[in-house]
Amino acid sequence: MRTNDDLNGCLLARFRGPSAPAWLLRWLDDGLAGVVLFAENITGAEQVRSLVSELRAHNPRALVAADEEGGIVTRMEAAVGSSFPGNAALGAVDDLAATSRVARGIGAMLAAGGLNLELAPVADVASNPDNPVIGVRSFGADPERVAAHTAAFVTGVQACGVAACAKHFPGHGRTGVDSHLELGSVAASLAELADSDLVPFRAAIAAGVRTVMTAHVRFPAVDDKPATISRRWLTEVLRGELGFAGVIITDALDMAAIGDSAESAAGAVGALAAGADLLCLSAGRAAQQRAVSALEAAVADGSVSRRRIAEAAERVRALADWARPALVPDPEVADPEVADPEVGRCLARRSLVITGSAGMLPAPPYVLDAGGRMSVQLEDSAASLLGLLRDRLPGTEGVRLTVPAGEADDADLTGLGSWLAAAAGRPLVLVVRDAHRRPWQRELLRRALAARPDAVVVGTGTAHDRELAGPAYLGTLGASRASLTAAADLLAGNTSATSCVPNVNITNLCP
Repeated sequence: MRTNDDLNGCLLARFRGPSAPAWLLRWLDDGLAGVVLFAENITGAEQVRSLVSELRAHNPRALVAADEEGGIVTRMEAAVGSSFPGNAALGAVDDLAATSRVARGIGAMLAAGGLNLELAPVADVASNPDNPVIGVRSFGADPERVAAHTAAFVTGVQACGVAACAKHFPGHGRTGVDSHLELGSVAASLAELADSDLVPFRAAIAAGVRTVMTAHVRFPAVDDKPATISRRWLTEVLRGELGFAGVIITDALDMAAIGDSAESAAGAVGALAAGADLLCLSAGRAAQQRAVSALEAAVADGSVSRRRIAEAAERVRALADWARPALVPDPEVADPEVADPEVGRCLARRSLVITGSAGMLPAPPYVLDAGGRMSVQLEDSAASLLGLLRDRLPGTEGVRLTVPAGEADDADLTGLGSWLAAAAGRPLVLVVRDAHRRPWQRELLRRALAARPDAVVVGTGTAHDRELAGPAYLGTLGASRASLTAAADLLAGNTSATSCVPNVNITNLCP
């Protein structure tokens, strides 16, 4: 993959597995800007440090990025679940110092692995309860609260010498579809967006955020093109009106809303021409080769100017210079109190939504756990409430209901009668995630609560599930290991773990 240095300097590549392939290392030798790591690339702390060291041996200025949002989206801790509650929980606690401390903990974890680009925080306002992909990844429904926590998160991450990324500009929270699967369209005007969705991005820019990621969402009142390939959004609004001078990064270009692949790289060409600086290329070597070929052809025919390429590459180089990992860790960044997992545990406890009779269980329960994957396109949580309760209350039984990746959001409930029979004479815990927008989970609640109105309902998604529960509801506002552990400790009566749990008022958590 040989092309001019400036063009290579605008590309973020991906690869399969825990070891860097030879073709990727050669591409780094030729000036590839960097690499995005996913869970499949990371097996442990030593392995990721070794991997990143190898990547930088071939390009010392390489950016190494990951989506380490905390909560349900984690790459570094994918094997066990995140040590930190996600944005919805942090927004509910509404302690800006705590949000910044969590962000510093995440930044310290990334820096320890040698990563220098954090593809977080999510700055989207959760204005649509039916949104299938943002939900608990957002700090909430109030633009000002989201803005304040976005800025606090940016400050915390960047204190570790790791560049933060506010995403997904100009906002993904209003959509009713997942851009991994289809292109969403939002009818709001620019004036309406300026008073809501754009507020957190202004705050992130004011806080000095180094990068902003685009949304694969269309806003017809502003431009008929998706924001990722819209000059109106990227150059005129983000650069011109909001004054952002850092690096604009695209979301993954192989998501269905853009659709780049081994057959087409129109999204990569359109994004670079529109003003994006760093392209998150499609997965797979063939698709990435197609992107390079398409971009070279676009430069040759004038569709993308050499000046535009040089401008983008210079911004990326400046970012790499700022975010170079220290050879010797900064003692302040490495402070164990900053990355102390107890920070995440305590905040998860503080964010619990406890209503009615939810509390310590009188005996080991039977658990119907449907609190897993939020979207079939997002990796499932490695932690489960069923597993955590088994650890704390020997004798706990139950079944975990998950939707296999790539299949419709549906599950087989034909076994419900036998599961309820197995739960006879013992506490029943029903775990759901965003049942308000998922018919099969609503049906699970309806039928189970009709038979067992005393069941404790645990919601691991947004607070909207509270209305579907019976008298006992426990909300975690996320399915990170930290949040599920907080719920398990409460239900198991672990008093030492419940000392910092106030009941969160769910008013203002929902739009």
